Amino acid sequence: MTQLVRTLRLPDMVLLIIGSVIGSGIFLVPGTILRQVNHSVALASLVWIAGGVLSLLGALTYGELAAMRPVSGGLYVYVREGFGQIPAFLYGWAMFLAIASGTIASLAVAFGSYLAMIIPLGPSSEKLVVCGIIAIVTAVNVWGTRASSDLQNGTTLIKLLLIVAMSATLLWLGHGYSGIPRELWPTHTGASLFSSFGLAMVAVLWAYEGWQFVTYCAGETVDPQHNFPRALFSSVVLLALVYLLANLGYLAALGPERAAQTDTIAAASMATILGGHAAKLVSLIILISVFSAINSVSLTAPRVFYAMAVDKLFFHKLAEVHPRFRTPALAITALGVWSALLACMGRFEELVNYTMFVAWIFYGLGAASIFAYRRRYRELPRPYLVPLYPWTPLVFVSAAAALVLNVIVSTPRNAATGLGILAVGLPAYLLWRKRGAEPFEATRIQPTEEL
Repeated sequence: MTQLVRTLRLPDMVLLIIGSVIGSGIFLVPGTILRQVNHSVALASLVWIAGGVLSLLGALTYGELAAMRPVSGGLYVYVREGFGQIPAFLYGWAMFLAIASGTIASLAVAFGSYLAMIIPLGPSSEKLVVCGIIAIVTAVNVWGTRASSDLQNGTTLIKLLLIVAMSATLLWLGHGYSGIPRELWPTHTGASLFSSFGLAMVAVLWAYEGWQFVTYCAGETVDPQHNFPRALFSSVVLLALVYLLANLGYLAALGPERAAQTDTIAAASMATILGGHAAKLVSLIILISVFSAINSVSLTAPRVFYAMAVDKLFFHKLAEVHPRFRTPALAITALGVWSALLACMGRFEELVNYTMFVAWIFYGLGAASIFAYRRRYRELPRPYLVPLYPWTPLVFVSAAAALVLNVIVSTPRNAATGLGILAVGLPAYLLWRKRGAEPFEATRIQPTEEL
């Protein structure tokens, strides 16, 4: 039977993580954050730093899990072995139905919209661009993991360089510094300030979301025992620094008050410094950023469906590895086709809004599985141990739970719809179990097991 090939090295993983996380959020979200903290520069910066710290705690935890269990499927496997097949299946179900496919669809539509700002496109042409970009990325990923990773490396490097260059230009030519001291600290304190900080944290954690995806490719990583902890740590630290640099650039260009008033903060900042034509330059940066993010999801998410199919909990054909390209070609193609259909139907935004918070339930469960591994599977090799255990995973799990609860309390109707979509997966799970899937047994876990 054809197997997946270990081809991803440390630089590939770092750039994959960065490419997965940086989409269009950093070009849009900072203005919202400033509004939520009442224009306070210090508090907004603290929110971004806190988001980076929490993401780092999660990354350190996942570093131990990935080094200990370097198998395809990553997070799906951790949830399965920590909490059983049902929650693991529901995660994969939500990934295919909405989370991964909806993300690709929304990014592809954003790609078409930003391209239309540079090249005039009609509605039909824009839809062709959306389907075309999904088809191109799908084809590259079917062609080979190495080819997809090389494409990811190139687009992510370009994206990083352009963001740094944009931030440096704004810092050098900006005239908004005078407003920063006046808006440095919040004008009031108390419970409302704490609530505002919490709401801002939700938005920032969405902006950092995506570093978990690299675990799906653990079965195709070279020397995962050493490379996973290094990649997760270094990439999250680098992301936090890039995010802070971009925020400082926006403040330098607009000042806190104007920055808080815009939802297109990157375009507004560049237009202020370089003139109206600079909006097209920002659109180009976002195009590259979005393309890189689409490719990162297409490279990682199909490995979850592949692992589910190996467990006989999904369409069995998705467990096949292409004999020539050594990729889960059918799993990649299935995700691409469903994503394109969602994009064409135009209802993906509601689907993503309803289910994206559900992903954080499983991010928390994935991190919490480290407690089950430490207790049940002591014989597994642990080349890397998460520092400050158990507090490191515990803080991250608590933050994930708080984020989920915040969504449930603040938007109960949307949360109920998302949980309802997740619950629809239960009959599907029972159907695949009836068709011959074997119940998971802890005794099947071996140190050198490959899915």
